[in-house]
Amino acid sequence: QVQLVESGGGLVQAGGSLNLSCVASGRTLTVYLKGWFRRTPGKEREFVAAVTRRGGTPHYADSVKGRFTISADNAKNTVYLQMTNLQPEDTAVYYCAADPSPVLNTNVARYRYWGQGTQVTISS
Repeated sequence: QVQLVESGGGLVQAGGSLNLSCVASGRTLTVYLKGWFRRTPGKEREFVAAVTRRGGTPHYADSVKGRFTISADNAKNTVYLQMTNLQPEDTAVYYCAADPSPVLNTNVARYRYWGQGTQVTISS
């Protein structure tokens, strides 16, 4: 079992950047598929980015491709989401997630472990 804690959210103006962190405890993240999701009020949680446990080519939602980057630091047992050129539609609670699956997945239901979320607010 792994516990996940996100940080790094905040309020920035459109066009700005934020770096989210997700620190894992309990087990090494190297054995988990790692993903970021987000949820806005009134909407379902949606996929943002993911990388397999072997650190293969990351996968991104079309809405963030070219602006967001997912990465992992195994030594720190941390996964990151670097977000640039943020827009008001990126406003959401962002969640880190992990699953023992060896296969990359964008489906919310396929992730077993979740953090508590961190709020990201973009002003226009």
